Amino acid sequence: VYKSSPKYKRLSSGTQRDYDRVLSLVSQHKLKDGRHFGALTLGSIAPGAADKLHAKILEGGRGDRHRTAKLAMDVCRRAWTVAHRDKPKSVPTENPFAKMELSYRPKITRAVTYDELMSFVETADALGHRSLGTAAQIGFFWLQREEDIFLRLAWSQYRPSDAPDIVRIFHHKTGEIVEVPLYDDDGTDLWPELVQRLDHEARVGSLMVMRDSPDRKSKVHLPWATSASNPVRHVQRVVAKVRDAAGLPPEITFTSFRHGGHTDAANAGLTDAQIRALSGHKTAAMVSVYAKQTRDQRLAGARKRREARGTKRDNLSE
Repeated sequence: VYKSSPKYKRLSSGTQRDYDRVLSLVSQHKLKDGRHFGALTLGSIAPGAADKLHAKILEGGRGDRHRTAKLAMDVCRRAWTVAHRDKPKSVPTENPFAKMELSYRPKITRAVTYDELMSFVETADALGHRSLGTAAQIGFFWLQREEDIFLRLAWSQYRPSDAPDIVRIFHHKTGEIVEVPLYDDDGTDLWPELVQRLDHEARVGSLMVMRDSPDRKSKVHLPWATSASNPVRHVQRVVAKVRDAAGLPPEITFTSFRHGGHTDAANAGLTDAQIRALSGHKTAAMVSVYAKQTRDQRLAGARKRREARGTKRDNLSE
């Protein structure tokens, strides 16, 4: 019922894959009597059973399972709530996955600096992966998600005929379309590194980011993402090779470029509202996930407070 609901269908493909994975993990969890958790009747699942299931998921598998275990309980809670609204006679009112008071501190994604971005771009160009350098800049400057860059960003969105001075950045996860200006009111180029690059780029397909070499069999340039089930796996492998060749820290992934762009915006003194206007985020809480706190921001904050204190002292002396 949940997977046929609008709430599930509105999720991004990547989120749906994560939800499917943990729902399968819950369903296939083996009980002491040999049955699977998914074989239980809904009425027999008490809050205590949910607690035990969470504990078992934490124990199983390799590495830190806190994120997986919490996500599993969260998805089960959402699915139960949606199913109850649709089938109130079949799904009990009491949601055993509610009020579990679980917490999880996510691993912080390493945000790249501008210098690290340009080092990656230079190395990608030298290794024949110019398109990945372009993609990295799009993530950093225009704050677009990885899947959207490789699956959806088309040349028709760059300098469209009805508005040649913008790029339309679509954020599939939130459904937001952000019309990013390419020039300031006085004609100054706002994204000189990226705009100059794109204006001289060969258009080898409908997507803006395509593989740099033609396919051996078809003799045409293919998209980087060819698998809907995991569209960016191959990208991740090549990005790691470029990163290592550039001598960048191993914790940097492609996601680091978008996080770096948010952090660069925060360092520049943009307000949450200004960052959201560029990123397509709907809440300030989501901005805080991407825009990392840095020494530059602390310095700017301390500097403004010092200046404010100085202004007050001057007023008092007058």
